[in-house]
Amino acid sequence: EYIAAFPPDVQEKLNKVRQVIREAAPDAEETIKYAIPTFVLGKNLVHFAGYKHHIGFYPTPSGIEAFKEQLAPYKQSKGAVQFPLDQTLPYDLIRKIVEFRVGENLK
Repeated sequence: EYIAAFPPDVQEKLNKVRQVIREAAPDAEETIKYAIPTFVLGKNLVHFAGYKHHIGFYPTPSGIEAFKEQLAPYKQSKGAVQFPLDQTLPYDLIRKIVEFRVGENLK
């Protein structure tokens, strides 16, 4: 329902982000927290959300810090990064960050 509320081109990107997360964290549970899609593996793993001009990806501060060099081209904050909708999303990087977060959550 969340993804269906966006225009088709944004839905496509959101669905791909969701697919990448599901593949990288097959044991994670999907839910909605803070009104956005969330994956939980023991505790919050990652969140993502659609906006007018970007997709927000929230891998916690540790996920941002661990990949700060690869994330440097994107606007970011302590626990979030913005992937502009007018650019190709870095799906391989998203996968690596999710895999990193899975390792953290399983410790």
